[in-house]
Amino acid sequence: MTSIDILMPRPMLPIVQEQLDAAFTVHRLYEADNPEALLAEIGEKIRGVAMAFGPVNAELLAKIPNAEIVSSFGVGYDHVNTDDCLAAKVMVTHTPDVLTEEVADTAVGLMIMTIREFGQAEQWLRQGNWESKGPYKLTGATMQGRTLGIFGLGRIGKAIAKRAEAFGMKIHYHGRSKQDDVSYPYHATPKALAAACDTLMVVAPGGAETKYAVNAEVLEALGPDGIVINIGRGTVIDEAALIAALENGTIYGAGLDVFENEPHVPEALLKLPKVTVLPHVGSASQATRNAMGQLVVDNLKSWFETGKAITPVPEMR
Repeated sequence: MTSIDILMPRPMLPIVQEQLDAAFTVHRLYEADNPEALLAEIGEKIRGVAMAFGPVNAELLAKIPNAEIVSSFGVGYDHVNTDDCLAAKVMVTHTPDVLTEEVADTAVGLMIMTIREFGQAEQWLRQGNWESKGPYKLTGATMQGRTLGIFGLGRIGKAIAKRAEAFGMKIHYHGRSKQDDVSYPYHATPKALAAACDTLMVVAPGGAETKYAVNAEVLEALGPDGIVINIGRGTVIDEAALIAALENGTIYGAGLDVFENEPHVPEALLKLPKVTVLPHVGSASQATRNAMGQLVVDNLKSWFETGKAITPVPEMR
C-alpha cells in the first residue's frame, strides 16, 4: 500500500506516524513552507486523511478530490463536516470504545474533586496554609444523596452511570431519544433533566445540534445546590451563562475538562472558588491514546485492504 498517498494535516502520535510511514506514502501538511502550494501539487493523489482535529469540510475536500476516507483521532468528530463528506462519498471514521473506560474514570474523578473541592484543598496544603492558618474549610457539598443527571447516555455515559451507582447515586438521563433497554428515568429536554437532579454530567458531543444546550435556563433549573461536570465538548455549555450562574450563586459549582475555545479558558472561570478545571485530559493516558492511534491506523489499512472501515461514524453506517 506504499503507493497510496495519505494526507496528515497535523502531527500525530508516534504510533500513528511510524505505522503510516511504513504502510503508505504520507504527506505532512504541517511541515510544508506553503501548505496551499503543497495541496495544489499533491491534492489529486491523496486517497486518505489521518488527523487529530480539523477542519474537514467541502473546501478541503475540493482540494483532495480523490480522497476516500478520513480517519479521525477521537470519539468526537465535530471538526468533520459529515454532510460534506457524505456528498463527496468520503468515509469518516473515529475511535470509540477504546477510550470509554478512561474517560468515565476521569469524569467520576472530576466529579468527586469538584464536589469535595479536593483540588482547592491540595493547593491550601501546598501553599503552606494548613500549617500557618489551620485546616481547609468544611466543604458545603457532599457526594452523599446526590442525583446524577447524565446528558448523553452513550457508551461513555453508561460507563459513568455504572460507576456512579457504586457511589449510591440515583441516575437520570437525557438524550436524543428514550432508550428502551435503559431503566433510568428519561427526560425529554436538558432543562427537565436539570430540574430532576443536583449534579449534571455533560457527555454530549459537540456540533450545531448541541451548541449551548446547557444554557441559563438549564442552569437555573439545576438550582443553588447544583454542580455541572463537562467532559463532552465545551460548546455544549453556554460558557458566559455558566460564569454568570456561578458568580450569582444560581448553581453551586462546576468541574470542567473541556472549554468553548480551547486552549483558552476565561479568567473569570479560573477566579471562581468552586470551579475545578482540567486541560482536556479525559482520555489522556499513554495506553489509551495509543489505542486510539492504533485504531486510526487500522481504519485506514482496513479500508484500503478490504474496502470496509472498522469504526465508521454513525452517519456512515
